[in-house]
Amino acid sequence: MSKKQFIPLLEEKGIRLSTKQEEQFFSYFQLLVEWNEKMNLTAITEVDEVYMKHFYDSLSAAFYYSFQPGQRLIDVGAGAGFPSIPLKILFPELHVSIVDSLKKRIHFLEHLAAELELTDVSFYHDRAETFGQNPLHREAYDIATARAVARMSVLAELCLPLVKKNGDFLAMKGAGGAEEVADASKALSLLGGEVVCDYHFRLPIEESERHIIHIKKNKPTPKKYPRKPGTPNKASL
Repeated sequence: MSKKQFIPLLEEKGIRLSTKQEEQFFSYFQLLVEWNEKMNLTAITEVDEVYMKHFYDSLSAAFYYSFQPGQRLIDVGAGAGFPSIPLKILFPELHVSIVDSLKKRIHFLEHLAAELELTDVSFYHDRAETFGQNPLHREAYDIATARAVARMSVLAELCLPLVKKNGDFLAMKGAGGAEEVADASKALSLLGGEVVCDYHFRLPIEESERHIIHIKKNKPTPKKYPRKPGTPNKASL
């Protein structure tokens, strides 16, 4: 996908970017490449691939989920800001927070937000397990997102404790997403979640498989979850 293809492919999905938003995406690309020379943010740095595999892929959540002004979104382990920063560019009235365990990435995200003139964004340097037990953040968000962070049974334990009752968890997965959901059925139920839909599609042009798994939180998460840092990964539910 070339930068020029990005706009019409989004328009096919009913998404029209303003000139400012187009400029913000290009600045994002430039800053990503610049900072990637100093620290490992992404293996994808070629312009067409960034627009396809990072920007378009992140925005694909909006093809299936109706984001609303004022919603509070928490992105767990966003790395270089995916999917939440592209979603924030598209929906500037979202309140976006990111938690990430690496301080260097937080520095990049703070600089990125300032350069793109994003408001109502917050960045937290913390482990997701610790963050999920913090009373200021536990069950405080309308939406949690995560993209390529961990397998679903682990991801659910990191994300669902942060979501309000009747809120939503959007897990963005590649090939094998359906199998992960099946394997995580026990964990999802235990943590208060229920699968609404697995939206399955392929990225245009390159045809990579994608899943956006929409999970509704229908009851509070038991207080013992998330467990201590490292435990969900070592002994998934």
